[in-house]
Formats: sequence, C-alpha cells, structure tokens
Amino acid sequence: MSEHTSYIIAGPTASGKSDFAHVLAHKIGGAIINCDSVQIYRGIENISASPFAGRDITRDIDGVPYYLFSVMSLDQQISVADYLDMARRAYDVVRADGRIPVFVGGTGYYINAIIKGISPMPDISDDVRRRARELVATDISRARQMLPPEFTATDPQRVARAVEVFMQTGRHLTQWQSAPRRGAIEPMPYRILINPSPDVVRARIAARIPQMVAGGAMDEARAIIANGWDDGRAIGAAPLCAYLRGEITMDECVARWITQTNQYAKRQRTWFRTQFAADTTISDVPGI
Repeated sequence: MSEHTSYIIAGPTASGKSDFAHVLAHKIGGAIINCDSVQIYRGIENISASPFAGRDITRDIDGVPYYLFSVMSLDQQISVADYLDMARRAYDVVRADGRIPVFVGGTGYYINAIIKGISPMPDISDDVRRRARELVATDISRARQMLPPEFTATDPQRVARAVEVFMQTGRHLTQWQSAPRRGAIEPMPYRILINPSPDVVRARIAARIPQMVAGGAMDEARAIIANGWDDGRAIGAAPLCAYLRGEITMDECVARWITQTNQYAKRQRTWFRTQFAADTTISDVPGI
C-alpha cells in the first residue's frame, strides 16, 4: 500500500499522465478518479482522449476501478461545485473499498477545488439564469455595467455567471469568492506533475490527433451534429464538425485541432507553473 492517502496526477494534455496514473493505481491498490472537465462527458471518448476511447465504458480497466468518466450527457451542464461534490463522493467510495484515490487530469479549476475547496455559492433559479444569459448575448456592455471593476473576465460564460449571481443575490461574485473555502480533500493529496518539454508534448499531439481522427472521433462528431450538441465542449469537436459540414478540408481540420490543442497545452503549463505546487515533478514522459 501507499504511504499517502491519495494522489493527484496532473499535467498538460498528451504528457502521459493517464498511463502513469493507471500504472501507479495498479501498483498501490488505487482507483482512478477523473479530474478532466471534458472526459466527464460520454460520447466523445475519442475526441477527449479518454482512457475509454476504443473500449466499452465499464467500471474498471485491467482491474483498476475508474470513476467520473463518461458519466454526463453533452447536453448537461456541470459547475465546479457539482464536480467537487461528485469527486468527494467518489473519493469516499474508493476509501471505503480500501483503495487509494488517484485523481488524474489537467483541468486547473477542478484540481484547485480538490486541493483548496470552493467558496460558497448561491443557488441560481432557472429564470434568473435564463435572463442573465439573454442579457449577455444581446448586450454584454450593459451586462458588464452590473459588475464591479475588479471583475475583469471577458469570456461571455464567465460574465453571465457573474451577472446571474448578482441578479439572484444583490452581491457580486467577487464577494462570494472572497468567503472562506470549503470542501477540499483532506489530508491534501500528494501532488505529482507530469511535465515533459513543450517540444515533446507538441510531437505527441501531432502524432496522436491523426490517430484519433482515424479512430472513432469522426463518428463522435457525426453524433454531435445529429443531436445538435455543443461542438465547443471539447477541443477537436469544432474542426471535425466543420469538416463534416463541408466547411474545411481534412488537412485544415487536423491542422486546427493540432494548433488548438497546442494552445491549450501552453495554457495548462502556465497554470501548473503559477498555481500548482507539486510535491514531485517528472520532466519527461514517464515510462510505463
């Protein structure tokens, strides 16, 4: 058994963290808990490079239990609070089974919630949420006038979130965020960062995306179009859908997917450098 009560295996996309986490879990009697905001959705296992790509979606892989993969439909929404609640329940189940929880993923705000918890947030009524999103969609300048100067985010989803909180409570999102956090996993998980050089990650991304296209990713994109799902949920889905609609060539599709994935990996590296205090850093693709 491990000397630690739980682990977080983090790193940029294509760093090899999923394979490393699986081997670690197998070795220590652990179970994997997903910490990736895209792999939580079902129907895009290939597009999201899920451990279940090309596999039946089961509760385990080679004897290692897996939790929170492919558990939500693409038409569902999930907040960080929702994720933390699900992660804590999975953590409790894993511990009750006598196993070691191994969180794995690259989504910074999920990782941050596990380590630090989250600030208490109010429930938002469906009517308020609808009105906030309509306002942002039709007049984002007016929507921003409802927010304090310290709120600098420009992404429409984040603006809508801040507006709906203010509409519901009369208090700004920043005031809620300054409240004491709660819900963190305790004791703090042992944090391992898998962080190969950017050149290595770029090469792995360039190699694997054509394989994903040749696998089941195209069928997943067809299902996204057929069901009217949001093709912005996963990097790669939008260019695949654009190709299927005849808007771009296959070469352009692959090139866009590779470029967008590299941009995401760069943002992840910045977050890990500035926001993630690893106990151990592995600076290459770990052998398995």
